[in-house]
Amino acid sequence: MSNWQLAFTPEAHSDLDKLSKNIQRRVIAKLDWLTENFDNLEPLPLSSDWKGFFKLRVGEWRVIYKIDWVKELIIVWIIDKRDQIYKKRIK
Repeated sequence: MSNWQLAFTPEAHSDLDKLSKNIQRRVIAKLDWLTENFDNLEPLPLSSDWKGFFKLRVGEWRVIYKIDWVKELIIVWIIDKRDQIYKKRIK
């Protein structure tokens, strides 16, 4: 059993609230899956301006997150469509 927990930045909460209920359910289901299976996965790292962040694919949507290895915490940073997410600036 995994001890990984989720946290959301205010921007990620806002991003999630803007999604349709169907997409919200898909994203949340995928995040639940990530926390349950994290110990058996290799996170997909990003590079360049997004170094230190990781991505999770949910169809045409992407979830960008950071990992706190000590606290076993996955911090959801932003959620957006694949063609828009990498244009956002890191805050």
